[in-house]
Amino acid sequence: MLFLSCSKIMITILFFLVCFGFSDGANVRPSEGRRGQWQLLLNNTGVVGMHVALTYKNTVIIFDQTGAGPSRYQLRRRFSGSTCTRSNHDRMDSTCYAHSVEYDISTNKVRPLRLDTDPWCSSGSFLSNGTLLQTGGNEKGTRRIRQFRPCENGQCDWLQSKKTLSDKRWYASSQLLPEHDRVVVVGGKRAFTYEFVPKISPGENFFDLPFLHQTNDNNEGGNNLYPFLHLSSDGNLFVFANRDSILLNLRRNKVIKTFPRIPGEGSRNYPSSGSSVILPLDHRDNFQKVEVMVCGGSSTGAFTAAAKGRFLEGLRSCGRMVITGNNHKWDMENMPKPRLLHDMLILPKGDILIINGAEHGCAGYDNARNASLEPYLYSPNRRLGARFTVLMSTKIARMYHSSAALLPDGRVLVAGSNPHGRYIFHNVAFPTELRLQAFVPHYMERRYHNMRPSNLTIEYGGGSHAIEYGKEFRVRFFLERKPSNEMEFSAYAPPFTTHSLAMNQRMLKLRCKSLVRNGDRWVVAVLEAPPSSLVAPSGYYMLTVVNGGISSMSEWVQFGHA
Repeated sequence: MLFLSCSKIMITILFFLVCFGFSDGANVRPSEGRRGQWQLLLNNTGVVGMHVALTYKNTVIIFDQTGAGPSRYQLRRRFSGSTCTRSNHDRMDSTCYAHSVEYDISTNKVRPLRLDTDPWCSSGSFLSNGTLLQTGGNEKGTRRIRQFRPCENGQCDWLQSKKTLSDKRWYASSQLLPEHDRVVVVGGKRAFTYEFVPKISPGENFFDLPFLHQTNDNNEGGNNLYPFLHLSSDGNLFVFANRDSILLNLRRNKVIKTFPRIPGEGSRNYPSSGSSVILPLDHRDNFQKVEVMVCGGSSTGAFTAAAKGRFLEGLRSCGRMVITGNNHKWDMENMPKPRLLHDMLILPKGDILIINGAEHGCAGYDNARNASLEPYLYSPNRRLGARFTVLMSTKIARMYHSSAALLPDGRVLVAGSNPHGRYIFHNVAFPTELRLQAFVPHYMERRYHNMRPSNLTIEYGGGSHAIEYGKEFRVRFFLERKPSNEMEFSAYAPPFTTHSLAMNQRMLKLRCKSLVRNGDRWVVAVLEAPPSSLVAPSGYYMLTVVNGGISSMSEWVQFGHA
């Protein structure tokens, strides 16, 4: 048998960070009941967190556009090898600055990474081996394919593929598919098409998608850019753009279902920039019920109004719709306040965290006002009218070009915000933001430690490094108190986040077949892996034990074919 687990030292360090914050620049706000708290991790990441992705090596890739000029991470040498001097030329030369960094969660430090082409407003998906496949961007980056495979020696860096995309992909979205390591890239500015990476047959090109023509608001910046993509458990692709949505059979290149328009005025996609999430899939219905949620966005005409200095109130409404079966209806409800430019992340219990953003305007440079400083917690299983909880406010505005990511230790990393084409820190309503924060949900606080499962160990059978679909596997953990009647096991696919999208985010609630707690307070659970790649595309997932609403720190698990 092969056992994989975090070291006791690492667990101790991470728990210390969660409970007490970092000694270097930390600022932990006191908890108020169940509202959570904030930590200031770094005063300067050097690079704006326009794009953020958590890797299975417990690092976070943070990167920005290369065309924004000098960042705040100055290099001694260009990546080409030549020295960066103190001359005025080199101080203004963007090649003497990093535009991507890797943040190490355990050391709270960043290191620079190389970017050869501009990934501004690009897309990303993780492959089965943990490699981040990154597609598109601006100008010389618009057809580019990049890869980042995380490592433990701190030597890994971006690699640019010699192959290119068939169409220009600026503000496009991507989704990992059930077929082994194949990604679909959809849309983009003036790109009403989709294509696959990698291509399977010689001469394979992009495919026209009339739906993107139909949903385009030409005078309002598109309002269908960065379409929301969700993989249904039948293998078909849900595509939401502007206010409309379809189910696309990619094998047949055919729209097989057109859903009702989401009620209300306004738009949901870039530059209106609402957000969307697929609610957790559950073993209790064999992962067959697939429900999507769309929240916030901008009012009709917000893009042209912002250009004239008028910032219209955003949308308060959220819609939920089951996309499987035959009855499709949007169930609507309202957030406490209007919101746009926000991120939606699935927490281990299955609640949705709505964080970052603004109340007025739309996406784009200097196009939004009234920062949304209070995160919301959305509990999908509560009764209508009691699902939203307002959490602890931050003092740092996270506007356009901000992102968030759930970490294995239970915190939520928050980075970025730059409503400008350059790094600007003075005399503007919302300066470029390089501080790195973490939001700590209330259940991660020390008062819950006696209920928290700890020291997770995942057992892989037969010397394998991946758990085969439908197979049993064992999880061992320590629990000081008797297990709650509400013991759940979640598997979470971490997303690539940018521009209010959490691409490929997915949570599964796994079946527990048996649970035994020994006299020494160690618990052994026998779990069942997801049934197929339709439900869970091959790759790394964060496995979390949730005991009565109190979650453990997560351990990485890999699901795949034999």
